[in-house]
Amino acid sequence: MAHILITSGPTREYFDPVRYLTNASSGRMGVALAQAALEDGHQVSIVTGPVEVEYPVSARVVPVLTTREMMNAASEIFASADGLIGAAAPCDYMPRRVETSKLSKTGQGLHLELVETPDIVATLGASKRTGQWVVGFALETDDLRFRSIVKMSKKSCDMIVSNRPQAMNAMDNSVEILFKDGRLLEQVDGPKSIVARAILRWIDQLLIKDRS
Repeated sequence: MAHILITSGPTREYFDPVRYLTNASSGRMGVALAQAALEDGHQVSIVTGPVEVEYPVSARVVPVLTTREMMNAASEIFASADGLIGAAAPCDYMPRRVETSKLSKTGQGLHLELVETPDIVATLGASKRTGQWVVGFALETDDLRFRSIVKMSKKSCDMIVSNRPQAMNAMDNSVEILFKDGRLLEQVDGPKSIVARAILRWIDQLLIKDRS
C-alpha cells in the first residue's frame, strides 16, 4: 500500500477582497483518481482548491484557496508520501498587488500586473527523495504530446497525463499517458472514472510495484 497525495481542482488568486482569477477545473478528475487509488488499497491525501464535488470519505482532504496555500499544504504532505498525482489546475499567474478594498468602476478600464505563481509539481518533483514518484498532468491546446514530454522532463515527473481544455468541468476525458522515457503507455477515452483507473494501473505497475 502506498500513501498517494493528489492535488485537485482550481485555485483562486484575488486582486481585491471579492474578485479573483481562476479556471473551470471541477475536481472531478481528482475524485476519480482518489476513488481508484482507494479501491487499490492505497492511503490517499487530497489537497483541493474550491470545488463543488465530494471526495471519498476515506480520503484525507485538505481544502485551500490560493496556489501558494496549495503548494504549502502539498509540500508538507509530500514529505511523508510515496508519490504525487498533480491533477489540480492551479493558477499560473497572480496579481502583483492585491487591493485591500473593493475596486470600483471608473470608466477607464482596469490594468492588472501579473506575476507567475509557484509551480507545485515542478517544486515537488525537484524535491523527490529516493523511491518517491511524481505524476503530472499537462493541459495544452497545441503540440500536445511534444509539450507534455517537455513538461515531464522539466518538472522531474516519472509519468505525465496529457489532455486538452475540453477536459475542464467535463464528465469525460481523452488522455495520453506518457512515461518518463517518452513511451506512450496508453491512450484512454471515456468517463473520468475509466481514465483514472487506467492511470492508477500504470502507476501500480511501473511506479509502485517495482519499488516495493
